[in-house]
Amino acid sequence: MDKKIENLGTLNGKVLLFGGLYSNLQALEALKQVAEKENIPPENCISTGDIVGYCAQPEETVQLFKLWNVRSIAGNVEIQLREGAEDCGCDFKKGSRCDGFSQQWYPFAQSRLSKNALEFMETLPDHITFNYAGKKITIVHGSYFNTSEFIFKSTDWSRKQSNFETTKSDVIVGGHCGLPFQHKNGEKLWLNPGVIGMPANNGNPSVWYAILDDTSESFNFQHHTLTYDYKLTSKFMDNGLLPQEYARTIVTGIWDNTEILPEVESSLQGLEIKL
Repeated sequence: MDKKIENLGTLNGKVLLFGGLYSNLQALEALKQVAEKENIPPENCISTGDIVGYCAQPEETVQLFKLWNVRSIAGNVEIQLREGAEDCGCDFKKGSRCDGFSQQWYPFAQSRLSKNALEFMETLPDHITFNYAGKKITIVHGSYFNTSEFIFKSTDWSRKQSNFETTKSDVIVGGHCGLPFQHKNGEKLWLNPGVIGMPANNGNPSVWYAILDDTSESFNFQHHTLTYDYKLTSKFMDNGLLPQEYARTIVTGIWDNTEILPEVESSLQGLEIKL
């Protein structure tokens, strides 16, 4: 199947990068306020996908996202939902705890989304590309080749390299794995801004995003943490229909399990993230 790739041309000024909203309306509201405070226009705000996910307000999150009029690629969740698939397509190991939890939150999200929300998901491209401060940037969800591929900082560079070669990019901005990181090799950079819908397994309820900045006429970026009303998010999730383990993670900042993580990232559970 041919990929749908949206080319934005050249962007200037600050660019807000984020992803993994996971139906977390409160985090999205807080991030929108950050963009407004930083004077970042909607057209310079880009999501790596998975607008819908683990939390309790999928429809409200999609509608606020649309109202904000920012950009996004399709995450695996959007692809599965718009196709009417029976699972989230997260590539969880069958029978794992994450797989079991997905059998709760995914049907919940399906049952709450309007036709309008699903039609919006149909408009989302597979990838976004743009030029920025002299570099070509490509937005992917998992990887360019597989929307559901988990790419972490510890993932061997050879698996990342082919993404740069195929897209002819200087910077790949990825999502899906849930953890913020930066991995540079020579002049190439793989940047994951993190997700705003769930904490990063570091024992802190704050979530992550990144900002590109060309004010010095060169390419610069910085990761940031986002504070929001996580207690309210967790309260909404305590509805008897969603995994209580995820509601607890929203508050504690610790994942229920590290099934998807490589050994390196798993060993960092509960530790401060330094970027």
